[in-house]
Amino acid sequence: MTDAYDGSDGFDDSFATDEPRRIGGSVGPVGSLEGSVATTDGGLFDDVRAWFARYVHTMHDSDLDLLTLWTVHTHVVSDLYTTPRLLLDSPVPGSGKTTVLEHLGHLALDPVQAASLSSSALLTRMLAERMRTVLIDEADRSLDPKLDGTTELLAILNSGYKRGGTRPVLTPDKDKGWVAQEMPTFSPVAMAGNNPNLPDDTRSRIIRVLLLPDLEGNVEESDWELIEADAEALKQRIEVWAEFHREEVGGQRPPLPAGVIGRAKERWSPLKRIAVVAGGHWPEIVDELAQADLEQLKQDKEDGMVIDKPAVVLLKHLAIIWGDEAFMATRELVDRLIAHDAEMWGEYSAFGKPLTAQRFGRMLATSYSINSTRQGDSPRGYFRAKLLPVWRRMGITPPERTDGADGADEPTAEPAPLWGVNPSTERKAS
Repeated sequence: MTDAYDGSDGFDDSFATDEPRRIGGSVGPVGSLEGSVATTDGGLFDDVRAWFARYVHTMHDSDLDLLTLWTVHTHVVSDLYTTPRLLLDSPVPGSGKTTVLEHLGHLALDPVQAASLSSSALLTRMLAERMRTVLIDEADRSLDPKLDGTTELLAILNSGYKRGGTRPVLTPDKDKGWVAQEMPTFSPVAMAGNNPNLPDDTRSRIIRVLLLPDLEGNVEESDWELIEADAEALKQRIEVWAEFHREEVGGQRPPLPAGVIGRAKERWSPLKRIAVVAGGHWPEIVDELAQADLEQLKQDKEDGMVIDKPAVVLLKHLAIIWGDEAFMATRELVDRLIAHDAEMWGEYSAFGKPLTAQRFGRMLATSYSINSTRQGDSPRGYFRAKLLPVWRRMGITPPERTDGADGADEPTAEPAPLWGVNPSTERKAS
């Protein structure tokens, strides 16, 4: 805990002590802050959540917790290493996506509406001046890969996900005309759209909030003429909390549930740091959200919503069709693949014709640096031992070990992990 706040800026300093305090200002009956009791840290978070609950109707109640944590994280993002992108998603219009962006625009750190920017270069220059929270509405249109400039904007969003991210921008120079300058892109980003078609690398950086129409009238209308002053007061409380706890948030690395590693860890770690400082039930909330995120990814994979690239499918299918042979000819492997999954590798595949030895070899060489070779005078093919390390690094169950004729004394394979994770890495994480 930092030193007690002296109240010199006019704010009530009782939240900097261990005593509960009353929060002034009436915000109405739904999610009302009037007369609520706030503890040192968790009370502020509870009040932010109550604010969202009053005006935002999420499909899952836990998404109100997510919106709360994400909003606060924007105020300490300069002391974090990553900042998860927030996607306000819905299959239909009129679900409250723009409303959520409006509330983020009043509560988050120094927001800027990306829709009002004329170019990605302008956005980069704005972020170079100071940290901003980028808000993107109608992402299904504004981030459409078919539009000019979208690729550059997505590159900014992806690079700015992690501290140190930059993009080159041409700047005027009186002697050289124009020079390239690396400008920082690290910033929090929230986007809203109707199932936007985002590339995989962008989606891997996203935490999703699902919104559906509020047909039953569970939340109030956001009449900013009436509630703007209350929103500003709540934002000021968040700002003061952030200044008090900035170093504490940035100086720790709390654990996450087993399996939350890699890109998932980068998404959830910033929110877990904030939750630990807030105390109370908030750390447990982040763990539950992260675990639910992993479970959703598992279900998406099982339902075929996560589509692997052909080279990844090839590697998985090779692990299935490869028998006990230490060496197999390319032609034999291709024939087995077509017999195993004709829809993927046969005549009626998306490629338009059956898999050939040339395309097979090109995928293995380009993606995994595995090239064909010969075993004596045999036709060109592949040694199983060459694929074993790749299978295991990709989290794919390799075939059972042979009698050692291929020179690989490998133990019997473990079951394939759910998330494409190396089993040994999974054990270390837990």
